[in-house]
Amino acid sequence: MAANNSLSPSFSCRKDSGPVIPTTPLVTFLERVQETAFQTYGRSNCDLKDYVDLSLKFDLSSTVEAFDEIPKTENGLVSITDFQGFIGKWFTSAGEDLVYAQPVDFEPEPRGFLPKVENHEVRAWALEVHGLWKELSRKVSNSVLDKPELHTLLPLSEPVMIPGERFREVYYWDSYWVVRGLLASKMYETAKSIVTNLISLLDTYGYVLNGARAYYTNRSQPPLLSAMVYEIYNKTGDVDLLRKALPPLLKEYQFWNSGILVTRMSNFLLVPTFPEMKDKRFASKFLNDDEKQQFYRELASTAESGWDFSSRWMRNPPEFTSLSTTTILPVDLNIFILRMELDIAFFAKVVGENAIAEDFLGASQTRKKAIDSVFWNQNMGQWLDHWLNNGAESKEPHTWEAQNQNKNVFVSNFVPLWIDLFNSDAPLVEKVTRSLQSSGLLCAAGIATSLTNSGHQWDFPNGWAPMQHMIVEGLSRSASTEARKLAKDIAERWIRTNYVAYKKTGKMHEKYNVEKFGEFGGGGNYRPQTGFGWSNGVVLTFLEEFGWPKDQKIECN
Repeated sequence: MAANNSLSPSFSCRKDSGPVIPTTPLVTFLERVQETAFQTYGRSNCDLKDYVDLSLKFDLSSTVEAFDEIPKTENGLVSITDFQGFIGKWFTSAGEDLVYAQPVDFEPEPRGFLPKVENHEVRAWALEVHGLWKELSRKVSNSVLDKPELHTLLPLSEPVMIPGERFREVYYWDSYWVVRGLLASKMYETAKSIVTNLISLLDTYGYVLNGARAYYTNRSQPPLLSAMVYEIYNKTGDVDLLRKALPPLLKEYQFWNSGILVTRMSNFLLVPTFPEMKDKRFASKFLNDDEKQQFYRELASTAESGWDFSSRWMRNPPEFTSLSTTTILPVDLNIFILRMELDIAFFAKVVGENAIAEDFLGASQTRKKAIDSVFWNQNMGQWLDHWLNNGAESKEPHTWEAQNQNKNVFVSNFVPLWIDLFNSDAPLVEKVTRSLQSSGLLCAAGIATSLTNSGHQWDFPNGWAPMQHMIVEGLSRSASTEARKLAKDIAERWIRTNYVAYKKTGKMHEKYNVEKFGEFGGGGNYRPQTGFGWSNGVVLTFLEEFGWPKDQKIECN
């Protein structure tokens, strides 16, 4: 297949952008159960995700019939007692569709584990974090494999690593940092199993799903499968893995660059796509059905970005109904696709597919020029998201103007450093390093996601493991002494805050408050989660890269 000389906007919007039909009859029904739970308990007294993760004990038609027969009050409400009785009789608990699986390659202390960590206290903690892979390892239960129609969990053949707590299924972009941690833990077979499962989803649906649930089949997440394959190959030299992965990666590339909806702008090809989910509470503010449908698309597109939710996607922050993700060309999506192009070119060359290699190398060079042209802001020394002035669906030519850049500061403005095409440019790296240092994002315990305290979890004061990692890795790979020094400093701050929080709570956390050492993050639509896959992976990766000297204190001052 031919590579695409394009910029990729928005997470995303499809040509068939009418209302999205729920993916299965079971999901349709569980949405009704979920709504009843909300009416019965209120949002603060239950996690609504639990109700779409339930599995049926009996066939769907009998369960629906029993649900319809639950006694209701005059105003249509169900009593807590009757609702709890119905759930207990007709469903197995959320999470029972996965069972524990002992990782085949887990060793309590692998040979060659974190050789640069000389401090005994830090090493002991790192081994505890390493041990969490056992706690997060699962496999799909036989009941799902035998009767998939009774479950929203999708059948996967290989063992999985879950992020933790309410996130009791595989997630796409989380898996990259899980893989990085597994490689630091010398768990190469488990890392390959993750890739095998994601390829299976890609083969089945045409793209890697947001997560391995039936209700996630209408969207993807940041495309990092090729990066996982590259990191595993880099550690193992497994050429067979490259041969296995190349065809599905070409399919995924086609998904992200397909002509589902095409808007030509200058010499760039834009490819928006529209998934959808529903949030009636906010959608009720719109009187027009078309506006409601568009808002639903914005919600799902934001979820597809991985940044759900953030002022980054709002035209008028902090007004949540001003989400406009589908009208943004995001810096990071284009960086991820550039990474995919470079990876595919490399894989193709290794396995002897020279025509594909040349095609994708050319595409990567074109995308690099487009990123320089559209996103780079010389005055700020950052790459900025670009607002589409005519909207994602407009057929009018788009003009690339500096005033269409979002000049608010987000950690994503520095993600291009992760790519060698950018971090190998020493003068550029030095300029971006100085910009990062003066941006206001650098805090006591890491890099903040934004400068806006909106109450949303992908904003200040939260810091997230993936963002710390991409920026630190990019800085550390440069030739700039100043950049490498900053990379080490950020990594040490992040390691420290993870350590202190772990010692206080006994847990690794999904996100952290970068204003205060040892404080986990907040915000969002659910309570803070522990576990936690990508946090574990980044800590282990940082310790493998930077180590910890014997006499260096780990506690925060």
